[in-house]
Amino acid sequence: MTNSGSRWLRWEPHIHAPGTVLNDQFKGADSLEQYLTKIEAASPTIRALGVTDYYLLDTYQEIREAKYRDGRLKDVDLIFPNVELRLAFGTVKGNWVNCHLLVNPEEVDHVEATQRFLSQLTFDAFGDRFNCTPDGLTRLGTKVDGGLSGRAALARGATQFKVSFEQLVEAYRAVEWAGKNILIAVAGSEHDGTSGMRGEAEGAQRQEVEKFADIIFSSSSSQREYWLGRKTSESDIRTRYGGLKPCLHGSDAHDNSKVGAPDGNRYSWVKGGAHFDTLKQAAIDPSGRAYVGVAPPTRATPSQVISRVTIKNTEWAKTPEIHLNPGLVAIIGARGSGKTALADAIAAGCDAASQHLSAASFLVRAGDLLSDSSVEIEWGSGDSSERALLDYEYDPELDGRSARALYLSQKFVEELCSADGVTDALLAEIERVIFDAHPEKDGTFRFDQLLELRAERFRLARQREAAAIVSLSDQIGLEREKRRRIASLKQQIKQKELTVKGLEGDRDKLIVKGSEARAERLTEIANAVEAVRSKVRYFVNQETSIQSLQDEVSAFRQNKAPEALRVTKGSYVAARLDDNDWQAFLLEYNGDVDAALKSKLLTAQKSAATWRGTKPASHPDPNQSYVGTDVDPKSCSLAVLEAESARLQSLINIDTETAKKFGDLVRRIAEENSQIENLKTSLTDAEGAAERMRTLSGERKDAYLRVFGSIISEETVLRDLYKPLVDRLQAAEGTLRKLSFSATRKADVKDWAALGEKLFDLRRGGDFKGKGSIEKWANAHIKHAWENGDVSAIDKAIQRFTDEWQDELMSVANVADADASAYRGWLMRFAKWLFSTDHIQIEYGIDYEGTDITKLSPGTRGIVLLLLYLALDEKDHRPLIIDQPEENLDPKSIFDELVGLFVAAKEKRQVIMVTHNANLVINTDADQIIVARSGHHSPGELPPITYRSGGLEDADMRKDVCDILEGGEAAFRERARRLRVRLDR
Repeated sequence: MTNSGSRWLRWEPHIHAPGTVLNDQFKGADSLEQYLTKIEAASPTIRALGVTDYYLLDTYQEIREAKYRDGRLKDVDLIFPNVELRLAFGTVKGNWVNCHLLVNPEEVDHVEATQRFLSQLTFDAFGDRFNCTPDGLTRLGTKVDGGLSGRAALARGATQFKVSFEQLVEAYRAVEWAGKNILIAVAGSEHDGTSGMRGEAEGAQRQEVEKFADIIFSSSSSQREYWLGRKTSESDIRTRYGGLKPCLHGSDAHDNSKVGAPDGNRYSWVKGGAHFDTLKQAAIDPSGRAYVGVAPPTRATPSQVISRVTIKNTEWAKTPEIHLNPGLVAIIGARGSGKTALADAIAAGCDAASQHLSAASFLVRAGDLLSDSSVEIEWGSGDSSERALLDYEYDPELDGRSARALYLSQKFVEELCSADGVTDALLAEIERVIFDAHPEKDGTFRFDQLLELRAERFRLARQREAAAIVSLSDQIGLEREKRRRIASLKQQIKQKELTVKGLEGDRDKLIVKGSEARAERLTEIANAVEAVRSKVRYFVNQETSIQSLQDEVSAFRQNKAPEALRVTKGSYVAARLDDNDWQAFLLEYNGDVDAALKSKLLTAQKSAATWRGTKPASHPDPNQSYVGTDVDPKSCSLAVLEAESARLQSLINIDTETAKKFGDLVRRIAEENSQIENLKTSLTDAEGAAERMRTLSGERKDAYLRVFGSIISEETVLRDLYKPLVDRLQAAEGTLRKLSFSATRKADVKDWAALGEKLFDLRRGGDFKGKGSIEKWANAHIKHAWENGDVSAIDKAIQRFTDEWQDELMSVANVADADASAYRGWLMRFAKWLFSTDHIQIEYGIDYEGTDITKLSPGTRGIVLLLLYLALDEKDHRPLIIDQPEENLDPKSIFDELVGLFVAAKEKRQVIMVTHNANLVINTDADQIIVARSGHHSPGELPPITYRSGGLEDADMRKDVCDILEGGEAAFRERARRLRVRLDR
């Protein structure tokens, strides 16, 4: 079983005992028994006792004998002298400023040494000089009152003896033993402390007294905040007073009713073992090692603290059971001493080993020798669990969320932050930390899920609008093709009209003289035949289309609508709708389409039949017409018109051959006239193309801008996603402020321009001649709007482009406009390229001191990643196990960046760290140090490994730190320099 390092223990640093030279209110012959019994029964248990008396050590010696000679005070591990002095400074309450000498009792001759030191303090009165010894005090009391002797004279002398502050400082600095073994405490109250100093003593002298002091005796939370630099700043307190000061408080008991019972249960708590070096460490690190209150500070959540690890079924673990501190645990040792073995074992017991193990990990290298080994983890809440050491298969679906600790194994940070560039694994790890730190996860489990949840509607909107742009570009291309055909259509109409005129001349030549009127009527009937045939075709086409539409309706109901519902349900599972709710989303036609189609089909069929008509009965008189002179031929059926055409033709011609030619000419004239009408219809449509193009272009531009509206909305989502973290970073101090997060639009102009260049003949003249000209122009004129502008700015930029350069670009097309089909395809590709937005992406970045993480060195990336783990991973209270976080980091970075982070991290979670770096042990004031050592071993076996632990307050442990860790002594000196404390502490 190992020492678990620095723990919060209750200290009673200021307590008098029966026989105290002044104000002794301990009454009765059994007052000492009552005193000892009350200390033994104190709750919380008193582990260190500062027995106090004025100028003397008599009562201290008596209490010490009661423990070591008589076996009392078994739970009190440390008893030390607290010699109370009166400084020659008065207070507003009419008292004198109290100063206390807290003496290290671990030196064998500490009593004699303290008495020798006290003897150097003198008080001048009555034309004489009195030293601070029992004899001197007694002699002074006799001088004051000649009727006193013995104990009474001693007490009277003690009331009169005042210590010169200057003399105390001079003696303290002159006696080497004092500097090493005495801590100076001064009272901080107005009653008998420095706060009560007034007049000449209030200014510089008060500051000198407080600067000389190591400890302030005060239970005031306001004073504690002040002396820790929280009311001004740490640097201010260090500059003015030489360092931060711990505040301690005792019961100051002068009777048994007050023994171990300070006012308001304001107990003193000191973190470390119950020995004097712990008090020295509290003077070095007041905020981390001293506290006044009913209970010590609560930091890591007990259920999230590993209290004990037991390695089972192994020969190599010679210290199988190790108790762990809830704060910062530093595992140190020489290379190959077993440091990583312990870290791996702890991680395996927490189901945290799998994800981050590297080839250098102990479990991987020694796997063949660990088949029967297991590890048991006991938590601060009392529950425990046991795992096989090799039971660490990684389940990527769980993504480490089931682990009870976070393990950054050896080389893990190095591999993530390798010189080869930022890997997907690094970005994924950064996203995980950001996600875990986010206050609102909306039921998601990963960063990408949360981002998808927030941004999905805008991404879908972007896809819809992008598809609309493609469709509109196709339609504009068709309209542009129509516009290009205007001249051709006019020419065709003119040509057709000339053709009809010639055919009419040919027809007239075949007409028998006297049959001119009949020929004219025949032409009218022939034109009517073509018109009615087009009506028949119209209704037949309508009938076929309606039948196809009926098939489409049936297929939609049977296939498309159910499939669309399935896709929608799959996309919006999080909507949590039940089957009845989803049924309402089944797509259906608005109205009775079956009845409408059936009615329309019947009408089309009837209309087609009506216009076809039936062949009329033959007239016995060939001069009798089938179509009356008062009837519009175009209103007659096709059968009637064909009968009338045959009758007229038979009357006009004599011979069969002539009649056939005449009939052919009549039909050709009718067909040409029909084509002329169709061409005129197409011409009208083509002449309207320009207006339709303007409308479609406006719709396309609106769709293009709506795409950017969606992109900007997604950008806003990302900003909102980061806002809680950004707010925290802006409000933070120190290292955390160096981190920033950004969500920005990025336009890949190079890629966009490269795609465009494939459409043009860049050899031709103009502003876009030569490769790279498009990219250069876009960078100068449109990139800023794409990346930073709002919808209005993007509208102006793209409008400028189309107004100024579209025609020029079209003029250098790499497809000849004479090839109508090829040019039409080119125009569509051009429009799709011009209005594409695929090159616009939303990127979110992490910057460190204004530099994108992708541009940092591997070492600095490692700092950023550790910064995220230690500073932003606030929601993760699990133990953090790190194996050699200093890998690839320079010493200055370790000190400047990591020390403060580890100090802050250990305040809220347990941190277990394997390290070779002295700064990460000493300047973080590690709560527990575990020293790993390995012995000799035979080939094919693991070496025997032992673990010994303690805190920095242990002199032996400090020696190990200096011996094992490179720069250990330098780190201690740096700590002393930084905190402005004496190194011998």
